[in-house]
Amino acid sequence: MNSVIKGASYILAFTPDMVMHNGTTQTTERQVNPESEYLKKLEEHLRTYEQVVKYPPNQAYIGNVTPEELAKIEQPWHDKEIEGATRYGKYGEIMPQDEFICLMQMCDVFDLVKLEKNFVAETKQNLEKHPLVGKDLMDRLKEGEEVELIKKLVEEEHSEPLYHNKVLVGCVKRAHDLDVNLSAHVIHENLTSKATNVLAIMNLIAKNDIKKEEIDYVIDCSEEACGDMNQRGGGNFAKACAEVAGLVNSTGSDVRGFCAAPTHALIVAASLVKAGTYKNVIVSAGGCTAKLGMNGKDHVKKGLPILEDVLGGFAVLISENDGVNPEIRVDLVGKHMVGTGSSPQAVITSLVTQSLDKVGMKITDIDKYSVEMQNPDITKPAGAGDVPAANYKMIGALAVKRGDIERTELATFADKHGMVGWAPTQGHIPSGVPYIGFGRQDILDEKIKNAMIIGKGSLFLGRMTNLFDGVSFVIEKNKGKTEEKGTVSEEQIKGLIAEALKNFATNLLSE
Repeated sequence: MNSVIKGASYILAFTPDMVMHNGTTQTTERQVNPESEYLKKLEEHLRTYEQVVKYPPNQAYIGNVTPEELAKIEQPWHDKEIEGATRYGKYGEIMPQDEFICLMQMCDVFDLVKLEKNFVAETKQNLEKHPLVGKDLMDRLKEGEEVELIKKLVEEEHSEPLYHNKVLVGCVKRAHDLDVNLSAHVIHENLTSKATNVLAIMNLIAKNDIKKEEIDYVIDCSEEACGDMNQRGGGNFAKACAEVAGLVNSTGSDVRGFCAAPTHALIVAASLVKAGTYKNVIVSAGGCTAKLGMNGKDHVKKGLPILEDVLGGFAVLISENDGVNPEIRVDLVGKHMVGTGSSPQAVITSLVTQSLDKVGMKITDIDKYSVEMQNPDITKPAGAGDVPAANYKMIGALAVKRGDIERTELATFADKHGMVGWAPTQGHIPSGVPYIGFGRQDILDEKIKNAMIIGKGSLFLGRMTNLFDGVSFVIEKNKGKTEEKGTVSEEQIKGLIAEALKNFATNLLSE
């Protein structure tokens, strides 16, 4: 039987100071042109935590605003607010920077994160009120250090500084004197990814009433890679996150594939569960500090706030078929093959129609497509256009070419089978997965019967190949618990035994 999606979570961590000090656009600019006008203006374009919480796409990401509701809000959204917006959502939360920095220390098992004692004392009071941060995590938070020690570590020991409200409140130490893979910069990147991943898993567990001890396997599909000089990307984020999240009976491994990695990972998880290898598999990912403020120059130039000021995370639980939750059709998998080609038409054909043709389905037989759910507020000012809209135009055009719709229907195809984008710029986060939480609920509520999740990636970023990448799969309404073809139910077995005994007794009497 097909595996099912039992739950999904989505979290954001507001990190404005990390925009300044850890986003690649800013750190590169500081090296190349430290006196640039952009760096001088950057600070005044940073948002407050309250603004980030009220921002419509962020409320959509954590589940408080549906894609349909978001579409009704006139774009651009950067100057709009959701009345009554809250930190906690149906699928997750938006964590403030001070709490997130402390969570980083909670996720550090090598004593590499040092925090200033007054900062810890103040933030600890807020963390103790957090519904998901229990004693086990609070015990991981250390009392703190004197600020002089932290300054020395930053100035003399190559530690990565941690700022909150422009004040030095801690640092991340390097884990090796010579190994660049264990430099303070890399350790900082990896700990932010780990902490956002752990927060996503914690929300998944809590919001879906999942028993931690029942999780068998975790697959991490974020964009970072941890290792040392002898194995640069050996991993294992998955098991490291499972440890902090308290998944004592699980093991795990990492899947990497740039932006397409989450969809690859979900197909792997669904296949593992369908095969009976594991019963409950979590696919999760943390955020990427390099992407913070990535399009900041264009945003500042146009007088916009820095919209890429959050780290994203998500988690999805794939489990054995329960007869209720939406099924994952691993027999309806699309893939961008080595010989596919990189033209937009070739890519969409391989990802969308390749699997549908196997079972004679039309493009219109899929109710919703989730492709690259990038927030247009971010991409349009940067010259990249409305990414989801562009994808839906291509899918619609392919539907016209195939004869699945009339040319006159092309204008309304996106409204019917697509949705606006709302995901933050975190590479792997927008690619297909933001809709899984909403899609699962829409199927359960019988608003739709199915959806296609599409992950697309750029393998050429690694300079190992010029190939594009992508995979897709279909989720659909559960057919209910049915016996696999060729198997016999327990009741049938009882009936056969009873009939055999009856025949045996009849034969004895006749003799």
